[in-house]
This record gives sequence, C-alpha cells and structure tokens, in this order.
Amino acid sequence: MTFLGIDLGTSGLRALLVDGSGTPIGSTERAYDVSHPRAGWSEQDPADWIEALEQAISEMRETYPSFAELRGVGVAGHMHGATLLDENGDVLRPCILWNDTRSHAEAAILDKTDGVRELSGNIVFPGFTAPKLEWVRHNEPEIFARTSKVLLPAAYLNYYLTGDYVADMSDSAGTSWLDVGKRQWSNTLLEAGHMGPDQMPRLVEGTQPAGELRPELARSWGLNNPVIIAGGAGDNAAAACGIGALNEGQSFVSLGTSGVLLAARDGYRPAPETAVHTFCHAVPGRWYQMGVMLSATDSLNWLARLVGKSPSDLTRALGEQVSPPGQLRFLPYLSGERTPHNDAEIRGSFTGLSTGTTKEDMTRAVLEGVAFGLRDSLEALAATDAQMNEVIAIGGGSASKYWLQLISTVFGLPLRVPVSGEFGAALGAARLGMIAATGASPADVISPPDIATEVQPDVQQADVYEEAYQKFRASFAMIRAAQ
Repeated sequence: MTFLGIDLGTSGLRALLVDGSGTPIGSTERAYDVSHPRAGWSEQDPADWIEALEQAISEMRETYPSFAELRGVGVAGHMHGATLLDENGDVLRPCILWNDTRSHAEAAILDKTDGVRELSGNIVFPGFTAPKLEWVRHNEPEIFARTSKVLLPAAYLNYYLTGDYVADMSDSAGTSWLDVGKRQWSNTLLEAGHMGPDQMPRLVEGTQPAGELRPELARSWGLNNPVIIAGGAGDNAAAACGIGALNEGQSFVSLGTSGVLLAARDGYRPAPETAVHTFCHAVPGRWYQMGVMLSATDSLNWLARLVGKSPSDLTRALGEQVSPPGQLRFLPYLSGERTPHNDAEIRGSFTGLSTGTTKEDMTRAVLEGVAFGLRDSLEALAATDAQMNEVIAIGGGSASKYWLQLISTVFGLPLRVPVSGEFGAALGAARLGMIAATGASPADVISPPDIATEVQPDVQQADVYEEAYQKFRASFAMIRAAQ
C-alpha cells in the first residue's frame, strides 16, 4: 500500500508518496502564480490548483510504479482562502487568499460584534474567511447572491477528489464561522457574517475519511482499488502532524514566507486578546495555538531582490557565529502584521542607516527584525501558558545556521533541527491519509523526526539581545504612533 500527501501551497503544489510504513518514496511539484490586481489584494484561480494537481499526478504515475498501490490521500492547504461556488459547483470568482487585506474594515466590524471572539476563540483578522465574504457582499453583491457554497482551498481539492463538499476542523477553525471549542459550525457566527449553514461544507476530523476518490479520477490515474480521501488539514496543522507535534510541550518555529511559532495543546484555551490563533488540531480532541508574522523569509527575499543577491548569498556572508546586535534596526512589517499587533496597515522600516551601512549590516538587521517579531509571538504564547519544552525549526530559513543561532538566543531556548528529509505539511497530509484509510492510531503514525542537531542560545550575548529586543519594541511603538 502507498499513501499520498498533497500540500496546496501559496506558490505551488507538492505531492508526496509514502509507503505503508510512512517512509517517503518520492515527490513531484508544480508552480502557479498569485494575482495582485490591486494593492493589498491577493487572488488565485482554483483551476490552476487542479491543473497543477493533475500534472503532478501524471509525473508521479510515470516515475513511481508503486503509485498504483495508492489507498489513501490527505490534502493540506493554505488557510482562510475563500473559494465561492454556485449551485452547480462552479467557481464564481478567483479565490481570495490568506494574505489579502482588502477586508480589514469588515474584519474590524465583525471583531467588535458581541460573541464573535468568544465563540470563534480568535480575533477576526483581515485574512480570515468571514470578513472576505462580507467584502464580497458589499462590493460584489451579484456574486454574493449566487454563492451556494464557500470552500477553503484544501476543501476545494477535497471536492474535486470526492465530489462532496467536506472540510476538516483545523482548516475551518480559521474562518470565524466555527465554534472552535465545540468543533462545529456556529449559527451565531454565521448569522454575524450574513451566511447560512447550508453554504458550509460537511465537517470531519482531519484523520477521518471524507469520502472516496471519484471513479472517473481513479480510472484516469490508473487505480483499480478504492482510495480513501482523508479530511486533511490546514497547512500548519499538517506541518505539526509532519513533525509529530501533537502533545502539550511540543512546538515548532517555521521560517517560511510567513513566520509561525506553533504549540500543540491538550485542551481548548483561547486567548484572543493576545492575537494568538487558537485552532482545532487535525487530530480529534486536540488544539494548537500559534503566533504568525506575515513577512519572515519574505523580508529576506525582499532585501535580496533590492541588492541583486540571492538570500543564501546574503546569509552566507555573515558566517555562522552570531554577531552582537548592530545599530541598524529593521521592522519586518512589509505586509502588515498579525501577532501580536493585528494591524493590516502598519509597514516596515529601517532606522539607523548611514553612509557606512553595508549589505551585511542590512542583512543582519533583517534577520534580527524577524527574530524579534517571532519573539513577540513567543511572549504572546507564554501569556496563554502554552508549554514549549522542545522547539523544532523547519522552513526554508532554517537552512541558515546564523539565523537559527540568532533566534535561539533571542528566544532563550534551544532549537532542534531535524535530519534532512520530509517532515512538513505534505508528510503530515500523507499521514492523515494513512490514518483515514487504515484506521491506525494517530499516536502510532504521527511521530517526531530524527534530530540532526540542537542549536543552543549564545548565553554570553543574551543580555545585549534582550536590550536590543526592548529597543525593537520601542521602535514599533514610535512607528505606530506616527502612523
């Protein structure tokens, strides 16, 4: 038997095939574009996701003969996106993505509505799904009137695979329509957003079967046996399954386009006033909390484009030994910020520039700014009493030893770095597909990766970095006051 994990990312789709023991066999990838028709807008055509999936599957069939033994599929997707379908299941408009901020006014109104924070367990951020539909109601009333179903990106792939409207708890928790504590759609929250229960997909846990692969797809993919499609997960919950973060004390920091600090929770302990997200985990009876910054490696990529270097060139020039904090300071709010500020309008800045400033100075300042932004999330999570006994570092930015040492020092915590291999959202999705298809226990399938090394804080620089972090926070206060 083999199992497939599909990671529907913002910039591309990745399909990972694993064997019956969960060991990766191979993967395929396809890229697609994001459209930005106006400032602050971010959209994608769901047809691009289907084309990417079919191309990835075609290559996988040709490359890995064991694909013919497929028994289970799990889908992980970028959260919060609004895919609107009419009564025939046809897409009405491009999907409005998680990093689209056009609905900030609608989000603010919903967030102030009685009972919304209490039931959803979260602040209503502009990137969440409910305010997107309010924006559509106000600005595209004809589209809103024809909207029969609203699906998140992963749920749209589930629909394509099964023919059924079905979504999992972890992804649905980021809509502001779900009662996150009870793990069910809330009529009160739906009414606040002028939506109805009939417009929502059926809910299942991420480890439960969502349906079977449609017969016509099975024939097209060369499969003769029934294939179970799991409920799946939002991308961060799937990543938690990929690195085995199920229990209290297990956590990870992800240095991707956005920066995420996630802690698994054994119970439901919302704290919306901290701007920490409190969502259902992909496994029944579990939740997780996370702080999110919108521009992590995106900040480094931005600088790399400006100076005509690759991000790896910039970080390699710094060596591996962390330098003391410099006079140059960078606020990493290129696209606004979530945790802890909940401010879609704030923007980044450099302060302390001089004629002597070098590329290396700017690179160090960017890495420090991101580390301090993640420290904000650490402080917010600490306010919820989340335990972080072991923090695993993942994401593209974790390839920089300098950055990991810096973050470890700023956190005052060791960071555990997995051996090279699979441990992200695609693996987590494949594990969910395996559990749904076989009935295996999540605890037996979702295990931590082998650790290659543990990065320790530089205790000799702890005080100077603590001082630099407090200056960073003061700089933010000044910028916010000026704006």
